[in-house]
Order: sequence, then C-alpha cells, then structure tokens
Amino acid sequence: MLTPALQEWLDAFLAHLRYERNLSPKTLENYARQLRQSAQELPIEQWSQLQTEHIRQVLNKARLQRLSANSIALRLSALRTFCQYLVQMKQLSLNPATGVQAPKRGRPLPKQLHVDEMSNLLDFEPGDDILAIRDKAMLELTYGCGLRLAELTGLNLLDVRERELRVLGKGSKQRQLPIGRQARQCLDAWLKVRGQLAPADEPALFVSKQNKRITSRQIAKRMNLWAQKQGMAQPVHPHKLRHSFATHLLESSGDLRGVQELLGHANLSTTQVYTHLDFQHLAQVYDGAHPRAKKNK
Repeated sequence: MLTPALQEWLDAFLAHLRYERNLSPKTLENYARQLRQSAQELPIEQWSQLQTEHIRQVLNKARLQRLSANSIALRLSALRTFCQYLVQMKQLSLNPATGVQAPKRGRPLPKQLHVDEMSNLLDFEPGDDILAIRDKAMLELTYGCGLRLAELTGLNLLDVRERELRVLGKGSKQRQLPIGRQARQCLDAWLKVRGQLAPADEPALFVSKQNKRITSRQIAKRMNLWAQKQGMAQPVHPHKLRHSFATHLLESSGDLRGVQELLGHANLSTTQVYTHLDFQHLAQVYDGAHPRAKKNK
C-alpha cells in the first residue's frame, strides 16, 4: 500500500501523460503498472527521498524475479521519465535514474506482410454488411497511411479532407497524410452508411455497434478476424499493417526521410530500425543520391 504522498504524485504524473502528452491508453497502462510496482518496493514515504541506490534496488529485485531484459528496461524508462517530471515539479533536485544503465537487450525487428499477403487481406467485397464496410475502410486507411492504432482510434470526421488525413500522433504532434485512391474509395463507402451506427453528435470517424467510438481492442480483434477469414497463416494486428506500409514504401522509393515524415518519427534512427534496413541498402541509397558518392562518367 502506497503512502498518500507517493500515490498523489503518481496520479498527477499519469494525468499529465494522458491530458498534456496525449499518450495512448496502452502506454498509460504500461507506465501505471511499472511505476506502481516500483513504488511498492521503495523504502521511502516522500518522492523527495528518492535516490539512485533506490532505483538500483528496484532493478536488482526485478532481476531476481527473472524479468526479461526488455521488462527491466521498460521499468527503468518509466522511472526515469517519472523522475524527470518530479524534477520539473521541484519534488526532486536531480533525476536519480539518469546514471542507471539498463541491461543490454536485443531489439527484435517487427514483421511485415509481403505485398501479395496485403493484397490477399484487403481483397474482399463487403457487400451490404455495414461492419465489413467499416472494417475495410479501417484496414485500407491503416495500411495506406501507416497509422498507429491510437491514431486510427482517435480519428474524427473533421480530420478527413478531400485527399488528406489529419492525424494526432505521439506527444500531440499533428501531421497531414495523403489518402490513397483505394483508401479514399473505401472511406467514402463507409461515410455513406456511417449514420446507421453513429449518432448525429458523435465526432468519431469509426464507431462500433454500441453507437460510440470504436476501441483499440475492438479494432485489433476485427483486423485479426479478417486475417482468419482471408485464410492467412499469421495473425494480423494494426502495428503489422503500419510496418508493412513503411517497408513497402521504402522498398519502392528508398526515401528514408520521406518515410520518417509519414510515420511521424522524431528521429531518423527510429525509422531505420523500424524498417529493418541493413547497411548495404543504406549504402545503395547513399551511392545513388549523394553528390560526393556519384562516380564521374
């Protein structure tokens, strides 16, 4: 059981992440779980008492519990971010987690669907089934625009323009994305029937049978259902569609910077790992594009 003082600042931090940084519900859930677990193991009553040795004790206990390197790194990341918030709020003078090193961990690359697998997934006629019409629009828009699950869930009617989609990404950063022809056609088909499910005052672009904004869990479940219906051998989730978008676009264009902008990545290194580029491919892009790399003819 946490002291009221510890709990108060935890709640304030989670509210800050939700309302000011606009983090996804899944990310908020991860922060809350990691921080509450850590706080229960700390021998302090006030956050102002927190020291580097306490952070190390929490991580050592996680190692004794045989948590994976990824889980321990996630716990440290949550603590480091929370401590930085406490510094900003003048509860701590320094961030005690700054000098603590996370365990080395492998960084598994996300898997994408091949182009023919994507075609197979999207190759169905929804007919008059309103849920199938909605689902195809969600699938086409996720793959066509490379959306995160939280971005798809958060879309509103006003975010749709003629050929553009306004997306609110991580950290409340907005970006404008082009809508492809097929995605636009499926979106138009959904907009024609959306009123059968959505109340007149509902702002959400995609709604459920409960006549309200569809949840992330419902979207993931429906996408995997269509993968099963289409006879696919592997499960499909929104992140896999986003990764497929990035991979296919990069393979066709070689434009790493352009893909970075479309994905909404703050750092180019994130895009490089996300699209599992190897050095040889990067070297080919460099040789073909950089003035100093071009050979004299």
